[in-house]
Formats: sequence, structure tokens, C-alpha cells
Amino acid sequence: MAGALAGFIFGLAAQRSRFCARAAVIECCEGQAGDRFSVWWLAFGAAMVGVQALVMAGWLKPAEARYIAQPGSISGAVLGGLLFGAGMILTRGCASRLLILSANGNLRALLAGLVFAVTVQASIAGWLAPARQTLAAWWPIDGGPSRDLLHLAGLGPSGGLVLALLALTTGFYFFFKTHQHRWGLAVGAIVTGLSIALGWGLTQAIASQSFEAVQIQSLSFSSASAEMLMRVLSTATSPSLGFDAGLLPATFLGSLLGALVGGDFKLEGFKTENKLGHYLIGAVLMGFGAVLAGGCTVGAGMTGGSVFSLTAWLTLIAIWLGAGMAWRINRSMGWPI
Repeated sequence: MAGALAGFIFGLAAQRSRFCARAAVIECCEGQAGDRFSVWWLAFGAAMVGVQALVMAGWLKPAEARYIAQPGSISGAVLGGLLFGAGMILTRGCASRLLILSANGNLRALLAGLVFAVTVQASIAGWLAPARQTLAAWWPIDGGPSRDLLHLAGLGPSGGLVLALLALTTGFYFFFKTHQHRWGLAVGAIVTGLSIALGWGLTQAIASQSFEAVQIQSLSFSSASAEMLMRVLSTATSPSLGFDAGLLPATFLGSLLGALVGGDFKLEGFKTENKLGHYLIGAVLMGFGAVLAGGCTVGAGMTGGSVFSLTAWLTLIAIWLGAGMAWRINRSMGWPI
């Protein structure tokens, strides 16, 4: 239920606010601070403030999160982020955006999402797993304090909250800079970010009350995509029910509700064959990159970034760099994207 509740709120709010990391990157590359850029910053800042407020209140222990507690990979974060960012440009959206667009009737996004899920599973335990393991082994990093940015910087929870407030303030700065003041977008962006904090808070509460070990976590669409794929293909090999089980269906329903309320639902397909190739290649790059990096724009960028995981921040930076480079290459070559 925790994943379903957080996912539904995320899907509805992200759809209404037009939350899209790809569009934010493009506006940044074009030297603009438009709606999409400010929406992304507001969502990111709200996620950080919400999570750090939970930490300050003693309701969340980031040290128990896999983004910090478990071993990671610097090389995986950087290389995976670059690949994911490039793929995001080709598919016209990250993993969460593809799911939201699918619920709005976009069949291009639906196909790309399916290819993404297959690639994620192949990268976790299939024929792409050896390549992923090799790249991740180039620069491994131990779990614990070495993955905790606040610890490495000598800052405590109060320092994390100050940085989070700075991020949210940055979001409001860009929002007011657009001179449009579309408050519906701002509210939607903030709720989108707070759904990340909700996921963390709910799983921490469940973990503290459960007699069994429960992993505290929040929204991440790469692992959830692979889990949903396995549930559809075979009930015999399906993972046990957990946070991810309800995440994708609930996010889809939340986005669908937003599309119906806003009159945005419309069936769309491919208009040219060239775009089909871009979507397929991009989905593969995103799927492999997400597993290599340990998350997507939401999973690593917002969920992992909100607890100040070193590798999550490296992944987020690499995603933006990879997307920016891919966008410039596509633009210089005159390829349709």
C-alpha cells in the first residue's frame, strides 16, 4: 500500500505539473529557465526538504537506505548516468515520464517503456549482466559513511536541511523568473517532490513496526519496471509483494486520472520510421544505464539524492551531462528527436 499511495500521488502530480527531466535539460541547454526547468527544481527541492525534515524529526534513518548502506560503484554511477541521459533524449522522456505518457495514450512511450523494462531485467540477471558487473567493478565504493555526502562534508542533519532549503529556494527563483506564475504547476511540482518523502516516511514507519526485515525505500522506476515485467510473464518467478509491487500501477492510474480531468488523454503513435529506431535505442540505453547507475532520474536523482547519497548525486549529474551532450549531438546532426 505504501508504494501504491506514493505512486498514485506522484503520477497525478507529475502529470498535472508536466514534470519532465528531459525537458528541463533541454531548457537548460537552450539557456532558458522556463516552466519545465523550474518545475524540476521545485520538485527536487521539495523532495529534499521533505526528506531532511523527516530526518530532523527522527522519523527517517538515511543510513539504513540502500543508497548509503550497501556497496556501490563510482564508475557505474557516472557511466550509467551518461547512458541513461543519452537514452532519455532519444525516447523523449525518462522512465517515469514514459509511464506517465503511456497513461495519457502515448503508444510510443508505452513501447519504449516495455523495451526499457526488458533491458532492465536483462541487465540485472540476463545477458547484459556481465557487462554491467564489469563496468561497475572499475571503481567500487563501500557502503556506509563513504557513500554519505553529509558525512563526507562534515555536515549533520541540520546542514542537510539547509542545503535542501537552498535547493527549494532555487526552484522558486526560477519559477518567478519565468514571469508566468502558473501556481498550478508549482503546487504540482511540490507535491511531486513530497511524494518522495512520503515513500521514505511510510517505509520507515513500516520497518519500525514490522517483526521482519523491511527495506526502507521510496520511488524508483527501474527496479519496479523489472519486477512488474516478471509478474506479468510468470507468477512462479514473481518477487514477493513489496513497495514496488503497487508503484507502477498506481502511478499509471494517477497519471490517467490527471489526463482525464485535464482533457489530455489522446492516443498517439509513430508518424515516421526514424523515430521508432530512436525510441528503441534510447530505451535500451536507459535500461542498461539505470541498472548500472543504481537508479533513474527519480530513483537515483530524487530518491537517492534526497538522502545525500554520493553515488546518487554523481548519477544525477551524469544524467544531465549525458542528456545535454546527446541533445547537442542530435541537434547538430539534424536528427529528429
